[in-house]
Amino acid sequence: MNMRGGKIISRGTVWCAALTLLLCSMLFLSAASNVMAADKEKGKMRVGITLHPYFSFASNIVGDRAIVVPLIDAGFNPHNYVPKPDDMKRIMTLDALIVNGIGHDEWAFEVVEASGMKGKLPLIFANDGVALIPVAGEEGDTKIVNPHTFIATTAAVQQVYTIARKLGEIDPENAAYYSKNARKYAMRLRRMKAKYMNDFSTLDVSNFRCATMHGAYGYLMQEFGLHVAAVIEPRHGVKPSPSQLAHTIDAIKNAHVSVLFAEKFFASKLADTIRKSTGVRMYSFSHITGGEYEADKFEREMEENLITLRDAIRSVTTQ
Repeated sequence: MNMRGGKIISRGTVWCAALTLLLCSMLFLSAASNVMAADKEKGKMRVGITLHPYFSFASNIVGDRAIVVPLIDAGFNPHNYVPKPDDMKRIMTLDALIVNGIGHDEWAFEVVEASGMKGKLPLIFANDGVALIPVAGEEGDTKIVNPHTFIATTAAVQQVYTIARKLGEIDPENAAYYSKNARKYAMRLRRMKAKYMNDFSTLDVSNFRCATMHGAYGYLMQEFGLHVAAVIEPRHGVKPSPSQLAHTIDAIKNAHVSVLFAEKFFASKLADTIRKSTGVRMYSFSHITGGEYEADKFEREMEENLITLRDAIRSVTTQ
């Protein structure tokens, strides 16, 4: 017997509570085992992803021959995500995990280690083979690169082929199928780029100067031969100091920037301050890392970005 808060609690009650927790844990593990067993019986592996674009890439590659599993639930922001117990349980059901690996999903490696899956779970680094854009600064001996390779069609195609090849190595029986699907998906992305490249070829971009709220759009601008004159946020979600902001506003004015790109759905007073101080036009890009996980999400939101970019260029060239 034990006295707590004026109430008598028996050892039997304590043991009963402990047994309930143990049974709940066993039920979860049993359910997870059943899920894995069911997929194995169908001959399907479970492929984990950390970001929305990778869900689109993997879904179009594997078709109905594998299960694509988001490591975190829809609605969470992957930028500053804090791992949860369910993530560790989920990762234990996977046969492979597709990761950004260059700064956009560092939390995933925490989950892998905390779950005891380090060295056991095959990791597919989507950016192997992508020409990375360096950014100012470094962390220790590590140079910092722009991790937003998924906001561009050219880099996306490279990642699709890498993912398909690695999945084929893990699942040789379906390697040819994955490769075929990757080629079909890559062709759609190339056609989308060609469509807007043709539009841009009729526009004079020589006087197009733009700034971005953060560095997510470097790969997109690079593939269309456009230069970003200034980046407002030192790092994503980190507001510049007053002196940094003043310096950036001066840089925007001196570079004759006419367009500022911000992240869709994340309007801020900071962007309004810059717009009022410089007279730039405001446009919004999708970051492609929010909302529901959907196979066609990358294509839809990437095309929205290309339409936005075309409209922004036209707003300057048709003055």
